[in-house]
Amino acid sequence: MALPIPERGLFINGKWVQPVRGKYLDVVSPATEAVIGRIPAGTQEDVEAAVAAAVAAHKRGIWARKTGKERSVVLRALAQKVRDNKTRLANYETQDMGKPIDEAEWDMDDVAGCFDYYAGLAEQLDARQYTPIDVGMDEFRVKVRREPLGVVALITPWNYPLLMATWKVAPALAAGNSCVLKPSEMASITCLELADLALQAGVPPGVLNVVTGLGADAGAPLSSHPAVAKVAFTGSTVTGKRVAQAAIANLRPATMELGGKSCLIIFDDADLDKAVEWVMFGAFWTNGQICSSTSRILIHERVADTFYSKLRSRAQSINIGDPLQPGCRMGPVVSASQYDRVRTYVQVGQDDGATLLTGGRRPPNCPKGYYMEPTVFVNVKPHMRIWKEEIFGPVLSVGTFSSESEAVQLANDSEFGLAGAVISADLERCKRVAEALECGIVWVNCSQPCFCQAPWGGNKSSGFGRELGEWGLENFLSVKQVTEYVSPNIWDWYSPQSKL
Repeated sequence: MALPIPERGLFINGKWVQPVRGKYLDVVSPATEAVIGRIPAGTQEDVEAAVAAAVAAHKRGIWARKTGKERSVVLRALAQKVRDNKTRLANYETQDMGKPIDEAEWDMDDVAGCFDYYAGLAEQLDARQYTPIDVGMDEFRVKVRREPLGVVALITPWNYPLLMATWKVAPALAAGNSCVLKPSEMASITCLELADLALQAGVPPGVLNVVTGLGADAGAPLSSHPAVAKVAFTGSTVTGKRVAQAAIANLRPATMELGGKSCLIIFDDADLDKAVEWVMFGAFWTNGQICSSTSRILIHERVADTFYSKLRSRAQSINIGDPLQPGCRMGPVVSASQYDRVRTYVQVGQDDGATLLTGGRRPPNCPKGYYMEPTVFVNVKPHMRIWKEEIFGPVLSVGTFSSESEAVQLANDSEFGLAGAVISADLERCKRVAEALECGIVWVNCSQPCFCQAPWGGNKSSGFGRELGEWGLENFLSVKQVTEYVSPNIWDWYSPQSKL
């Protein structure tokens, strides 16, 4: 059952405030195409207020000067708040962007786990302060201190609204920063709820601010704000380029987690039934709307026909329907514009000569909503657009190969480099392929698992920098050298000149 969507203002300095210009954006359910709520349409004036609140909070030291242990207590309290509200948050998220409720509930578990994980790293940070460095001179004692950067801008996507926000908010808060979070206007509801839970958990006013609105109106002024010490962005490559340019104009660092067109290579010694399950999970999870989706499949030509038969059968068996119903395994894509984009690519694939194995149409049982059947193209060639371009929907492109070297070459022949995967019974071959793939994440005999303890990020047009794990925390820390002169002797470089 759909729960009523709460109406929130912008969250600035610990309070709910109305947008300065008084405008709002409708929240449209992708499953029903009905308006189910609204969010504030923040603009530059609201961004200015949020950044000012974050700057003031940072300067007061109400969060930055706390110990890691003190911050960890609040982060663990926030994790528990998420667990206590899991059912409600998942329901909002499914209504907002269409992912099946079972997936959304899994995401909420991951959100809570991520806050707990970074609470642990915050605690460990205390022991890492003033780490000594041997510089080879007894006269000097050199230590390293780790400090928060200051005010950080966090710009997040709509496919995992709360989880992707948490990937940034949790390490940023663990490090002691003050944050301004700008979620995607296409799915902001749970990020606004996060602000409320954070306040309840004890995050001080001004330390976490949430400004919703259009990218041009709110995201652009945030990414270019001179008081921001760092920008962390997840989204499309096109938008990421603009955000990175805005940050570098102020000589600010940025982390970019961008698009992908990841390839999964299946060798002829693979268990095809197991391989098909990972192909499905890698391409159709979150309704195919994942930056790391293994939406390109390379299958060895000797087993291609058998693989096609198994894949068609399993793709056609996916339970498509109301995403709020437990057991649903595919809901609608996020919006009308995304639906049109996916439909366009289905037509492009056919026009370019690929063979439509299954799907490519609206499911008969879903007359309303932005639904698309799981779609599989075979006989896809490297020059085709559906092989090269990120679609961000439930569309899978399959080609063949005859040798390991050919498979690696075809996989790497992409502007993207986020993830890749290999399935084979030969673990030495898997190791070779994993080392040869030009990407930041490689899955062996699986596709798409993600853990907050492990680094996440890509190469080439998939961005730069790493989130999650200890690397995610280091992104939000500044390293300060503290050098002390400890010798009792005077530093006699400018000794008195002798009088001649």
